[in-house]
Amino acid sequence: MSLPNILTLIRVLLIPLFVILIINKHLDWALLTFAIAGITDGLDGLIARLTHQRTELGAYLDPIADKLLLFAGFISLAIIEVIPSWLVVIVITRDVIILMGFLVMFLTGYHPKINPSFLSKTTTTFQIVTILFVLMAWYFPAFKHLSMVAVYGTAIITILSGIQYVYIGTRILNEKK
Repeated sequence: MSLPNILTLIRVLLIPLFVILIINKHLDWALLTFAIAGITDGLDGLIARLTHQRTELGAYLDPIADKLLLFAGFISLAIIEVIPSWLVVIVITRDVIILMGFLVMFLTGYHPKINPSFLSKTTTTFQIVTILFVLMAWYFPAFKHLSMVAVYGTAIITILSGIQYVYIGTRILNEKK
């Protein structure tokens, strides 16, 4: 087990703590936990590149850990009514559509290389920033307006990214015929 993969597993193990902290409205500690998870995310990739420790396990585990953390954050924050539930539906629906698209491709014999687009990376960044701003707004009122802008920005960019993936997937499947 490489150090980058250990850091990714630490991020996964932080998720239950993160959810418990949000549900119990200890958003200061939730913010700290989210920050630590974010640091492990940055470090695992950096260490993997610098030490040539990229692994196939890491290539799959890292984005899964990111998605689990983001889903946990969005769902938990919606449960305590800090973010709108419609945003959670948009975020999760996009990823379910992408997953279903990969499944269809796989079942039809096409094995797509996982290579996120710029728009997809931007979507992930918006989602992370939204959770950060919402957590920060709990203690710093200046972030209240920024968090609302982030919520709507995240909704728009997530929808656009989903449309892009549907377009790309449809094009690939049509070319395969």
